Order: sequence, then C-alpha cells, then structure tokens
Amino acid sequence: MHYVYILQSESDGELYVGCTNDIQRRVEEHNTKKVQSTKNRTPLHLIHYEAFLDKYDAFERECFLKTGWGKRFIRRNLKNFFHD
Repeated sequence: MHYVYILQSESDGELYVGCTNDIQRRVEEHNTKKVQSTKNRTPLHLIHYEAFLDKYDAFERECFLKTGWGKRFIRRNLKNFFHD
C-alpha cells in the first residue's frame, strides 16, 4: 500500500502533505526531526490519510493536495476537524 498523509503542526497549526509506503515509520521520522521540511515544526499529528494500491496514483494525489484546489479540498472535507 502507498499512503498520502496530512500532518498538522502543533507549534504553528500548519499542514504538511506527504506520501509514503510506511505511514507509521514516516510520522515517526517527522516527529524525531529526521525530515528537513518539518524538523522545526514538531510535534506533528496525523490528521488524515488515504491508501492507494498504486504508488503513482498516491503521488498524483499528493501533488493535487499541495495545490490551491487541494488545500481547499482538505479544509472542506475535514471541516469538522477544523471547526472552532
């Protein structure tokens, strides 16, 4: 399986979208500061993930979620999570 995941930084509230074939290991790498792009934003919490059988489908989904349309999709589909 290949996973597209969304993390939220506890320190600044910002989101991070990534792709992996081992979601548990990857979240741990983020939180142990082994990932350059998130090492100053820990702790990070997994707020959403999607599973794909094909890695190219997962990579395409990751790319979409990083666009403006994708960010709006995230906010709209996780509206209860982001509700004040």
